[in-house]
Amino acid sequence: MPYGFLDIALTPSVRAAQKSMGADHLWEDFKGHRAYDRFSQNEAAFIAERDSFYMASVSENGWPYVQHRGGPPGFLKVIDDRTLAFADYRGNRQYISLGNVNADDRVCLFLMDYPRQGRLKIYARVEALALDDDPALTAAVLDEGYRAKVERIFRLRLEAFDWNCAQHITPRFTQPQVEQAMGSVLERIAALESENAALRARLADVGGAS
Repeated sequence: MPYGFLDIALTPSVRAAQKSMGADHLWEDFKGHRAYDRFSQNEAAFIAERDSFYMASVSENGWPYVQHRGGPPGFLKVIDDRTLAFADYRGNRQYISLGNVNADDRVCLFLMDYPRQGRLKIYARVEALALDDDPALTAAVLDEGYRAKVERIFRLRLEAFDWNCAQHITPRFTQPQVEQAMGSVLERIAALESENAALRARLADVGGAS
């Protein structure tokens, strides 16, 4: 049965490593169906919540490079069930990822959900587009109000994706997530402080009257 992500990842050297570790039978006898070559609503919803991801590319001299990409939540857009796109915001201007994908369009993305310990990994082929190459795509990708200079659009064609297990993913929370989770607690503290101040004022009035 197909296992899209591993169909790409399982090279002869990987299979040899699995065999040396006694794990080759786990994947040779796989009976499920995990082609995962089209995004479902589940993946689309997961991607729409992300405010960052990691993208790995490979240089012409064979060295891998992993870059952290960030933006407002949902800046990585699901254009259709096999296409992603995102605005490439100006950074330190080294352009390592850009140079890599211009030579070899294969990339791997890791999308993390630390609070819920979720991880989505994606194999894709990417192309860099000028902002006026596809005006409709550019309009769909840009996030109004986000203050960063957009230099180009990256469009990614899905090859395969897979979900990883939650093992060793330590839950972490962003400041907005903490503030949202603590909202009711902070409101309760404020109410108790107000109540305490009122009680102190009443006690002071009683003490003054006596």
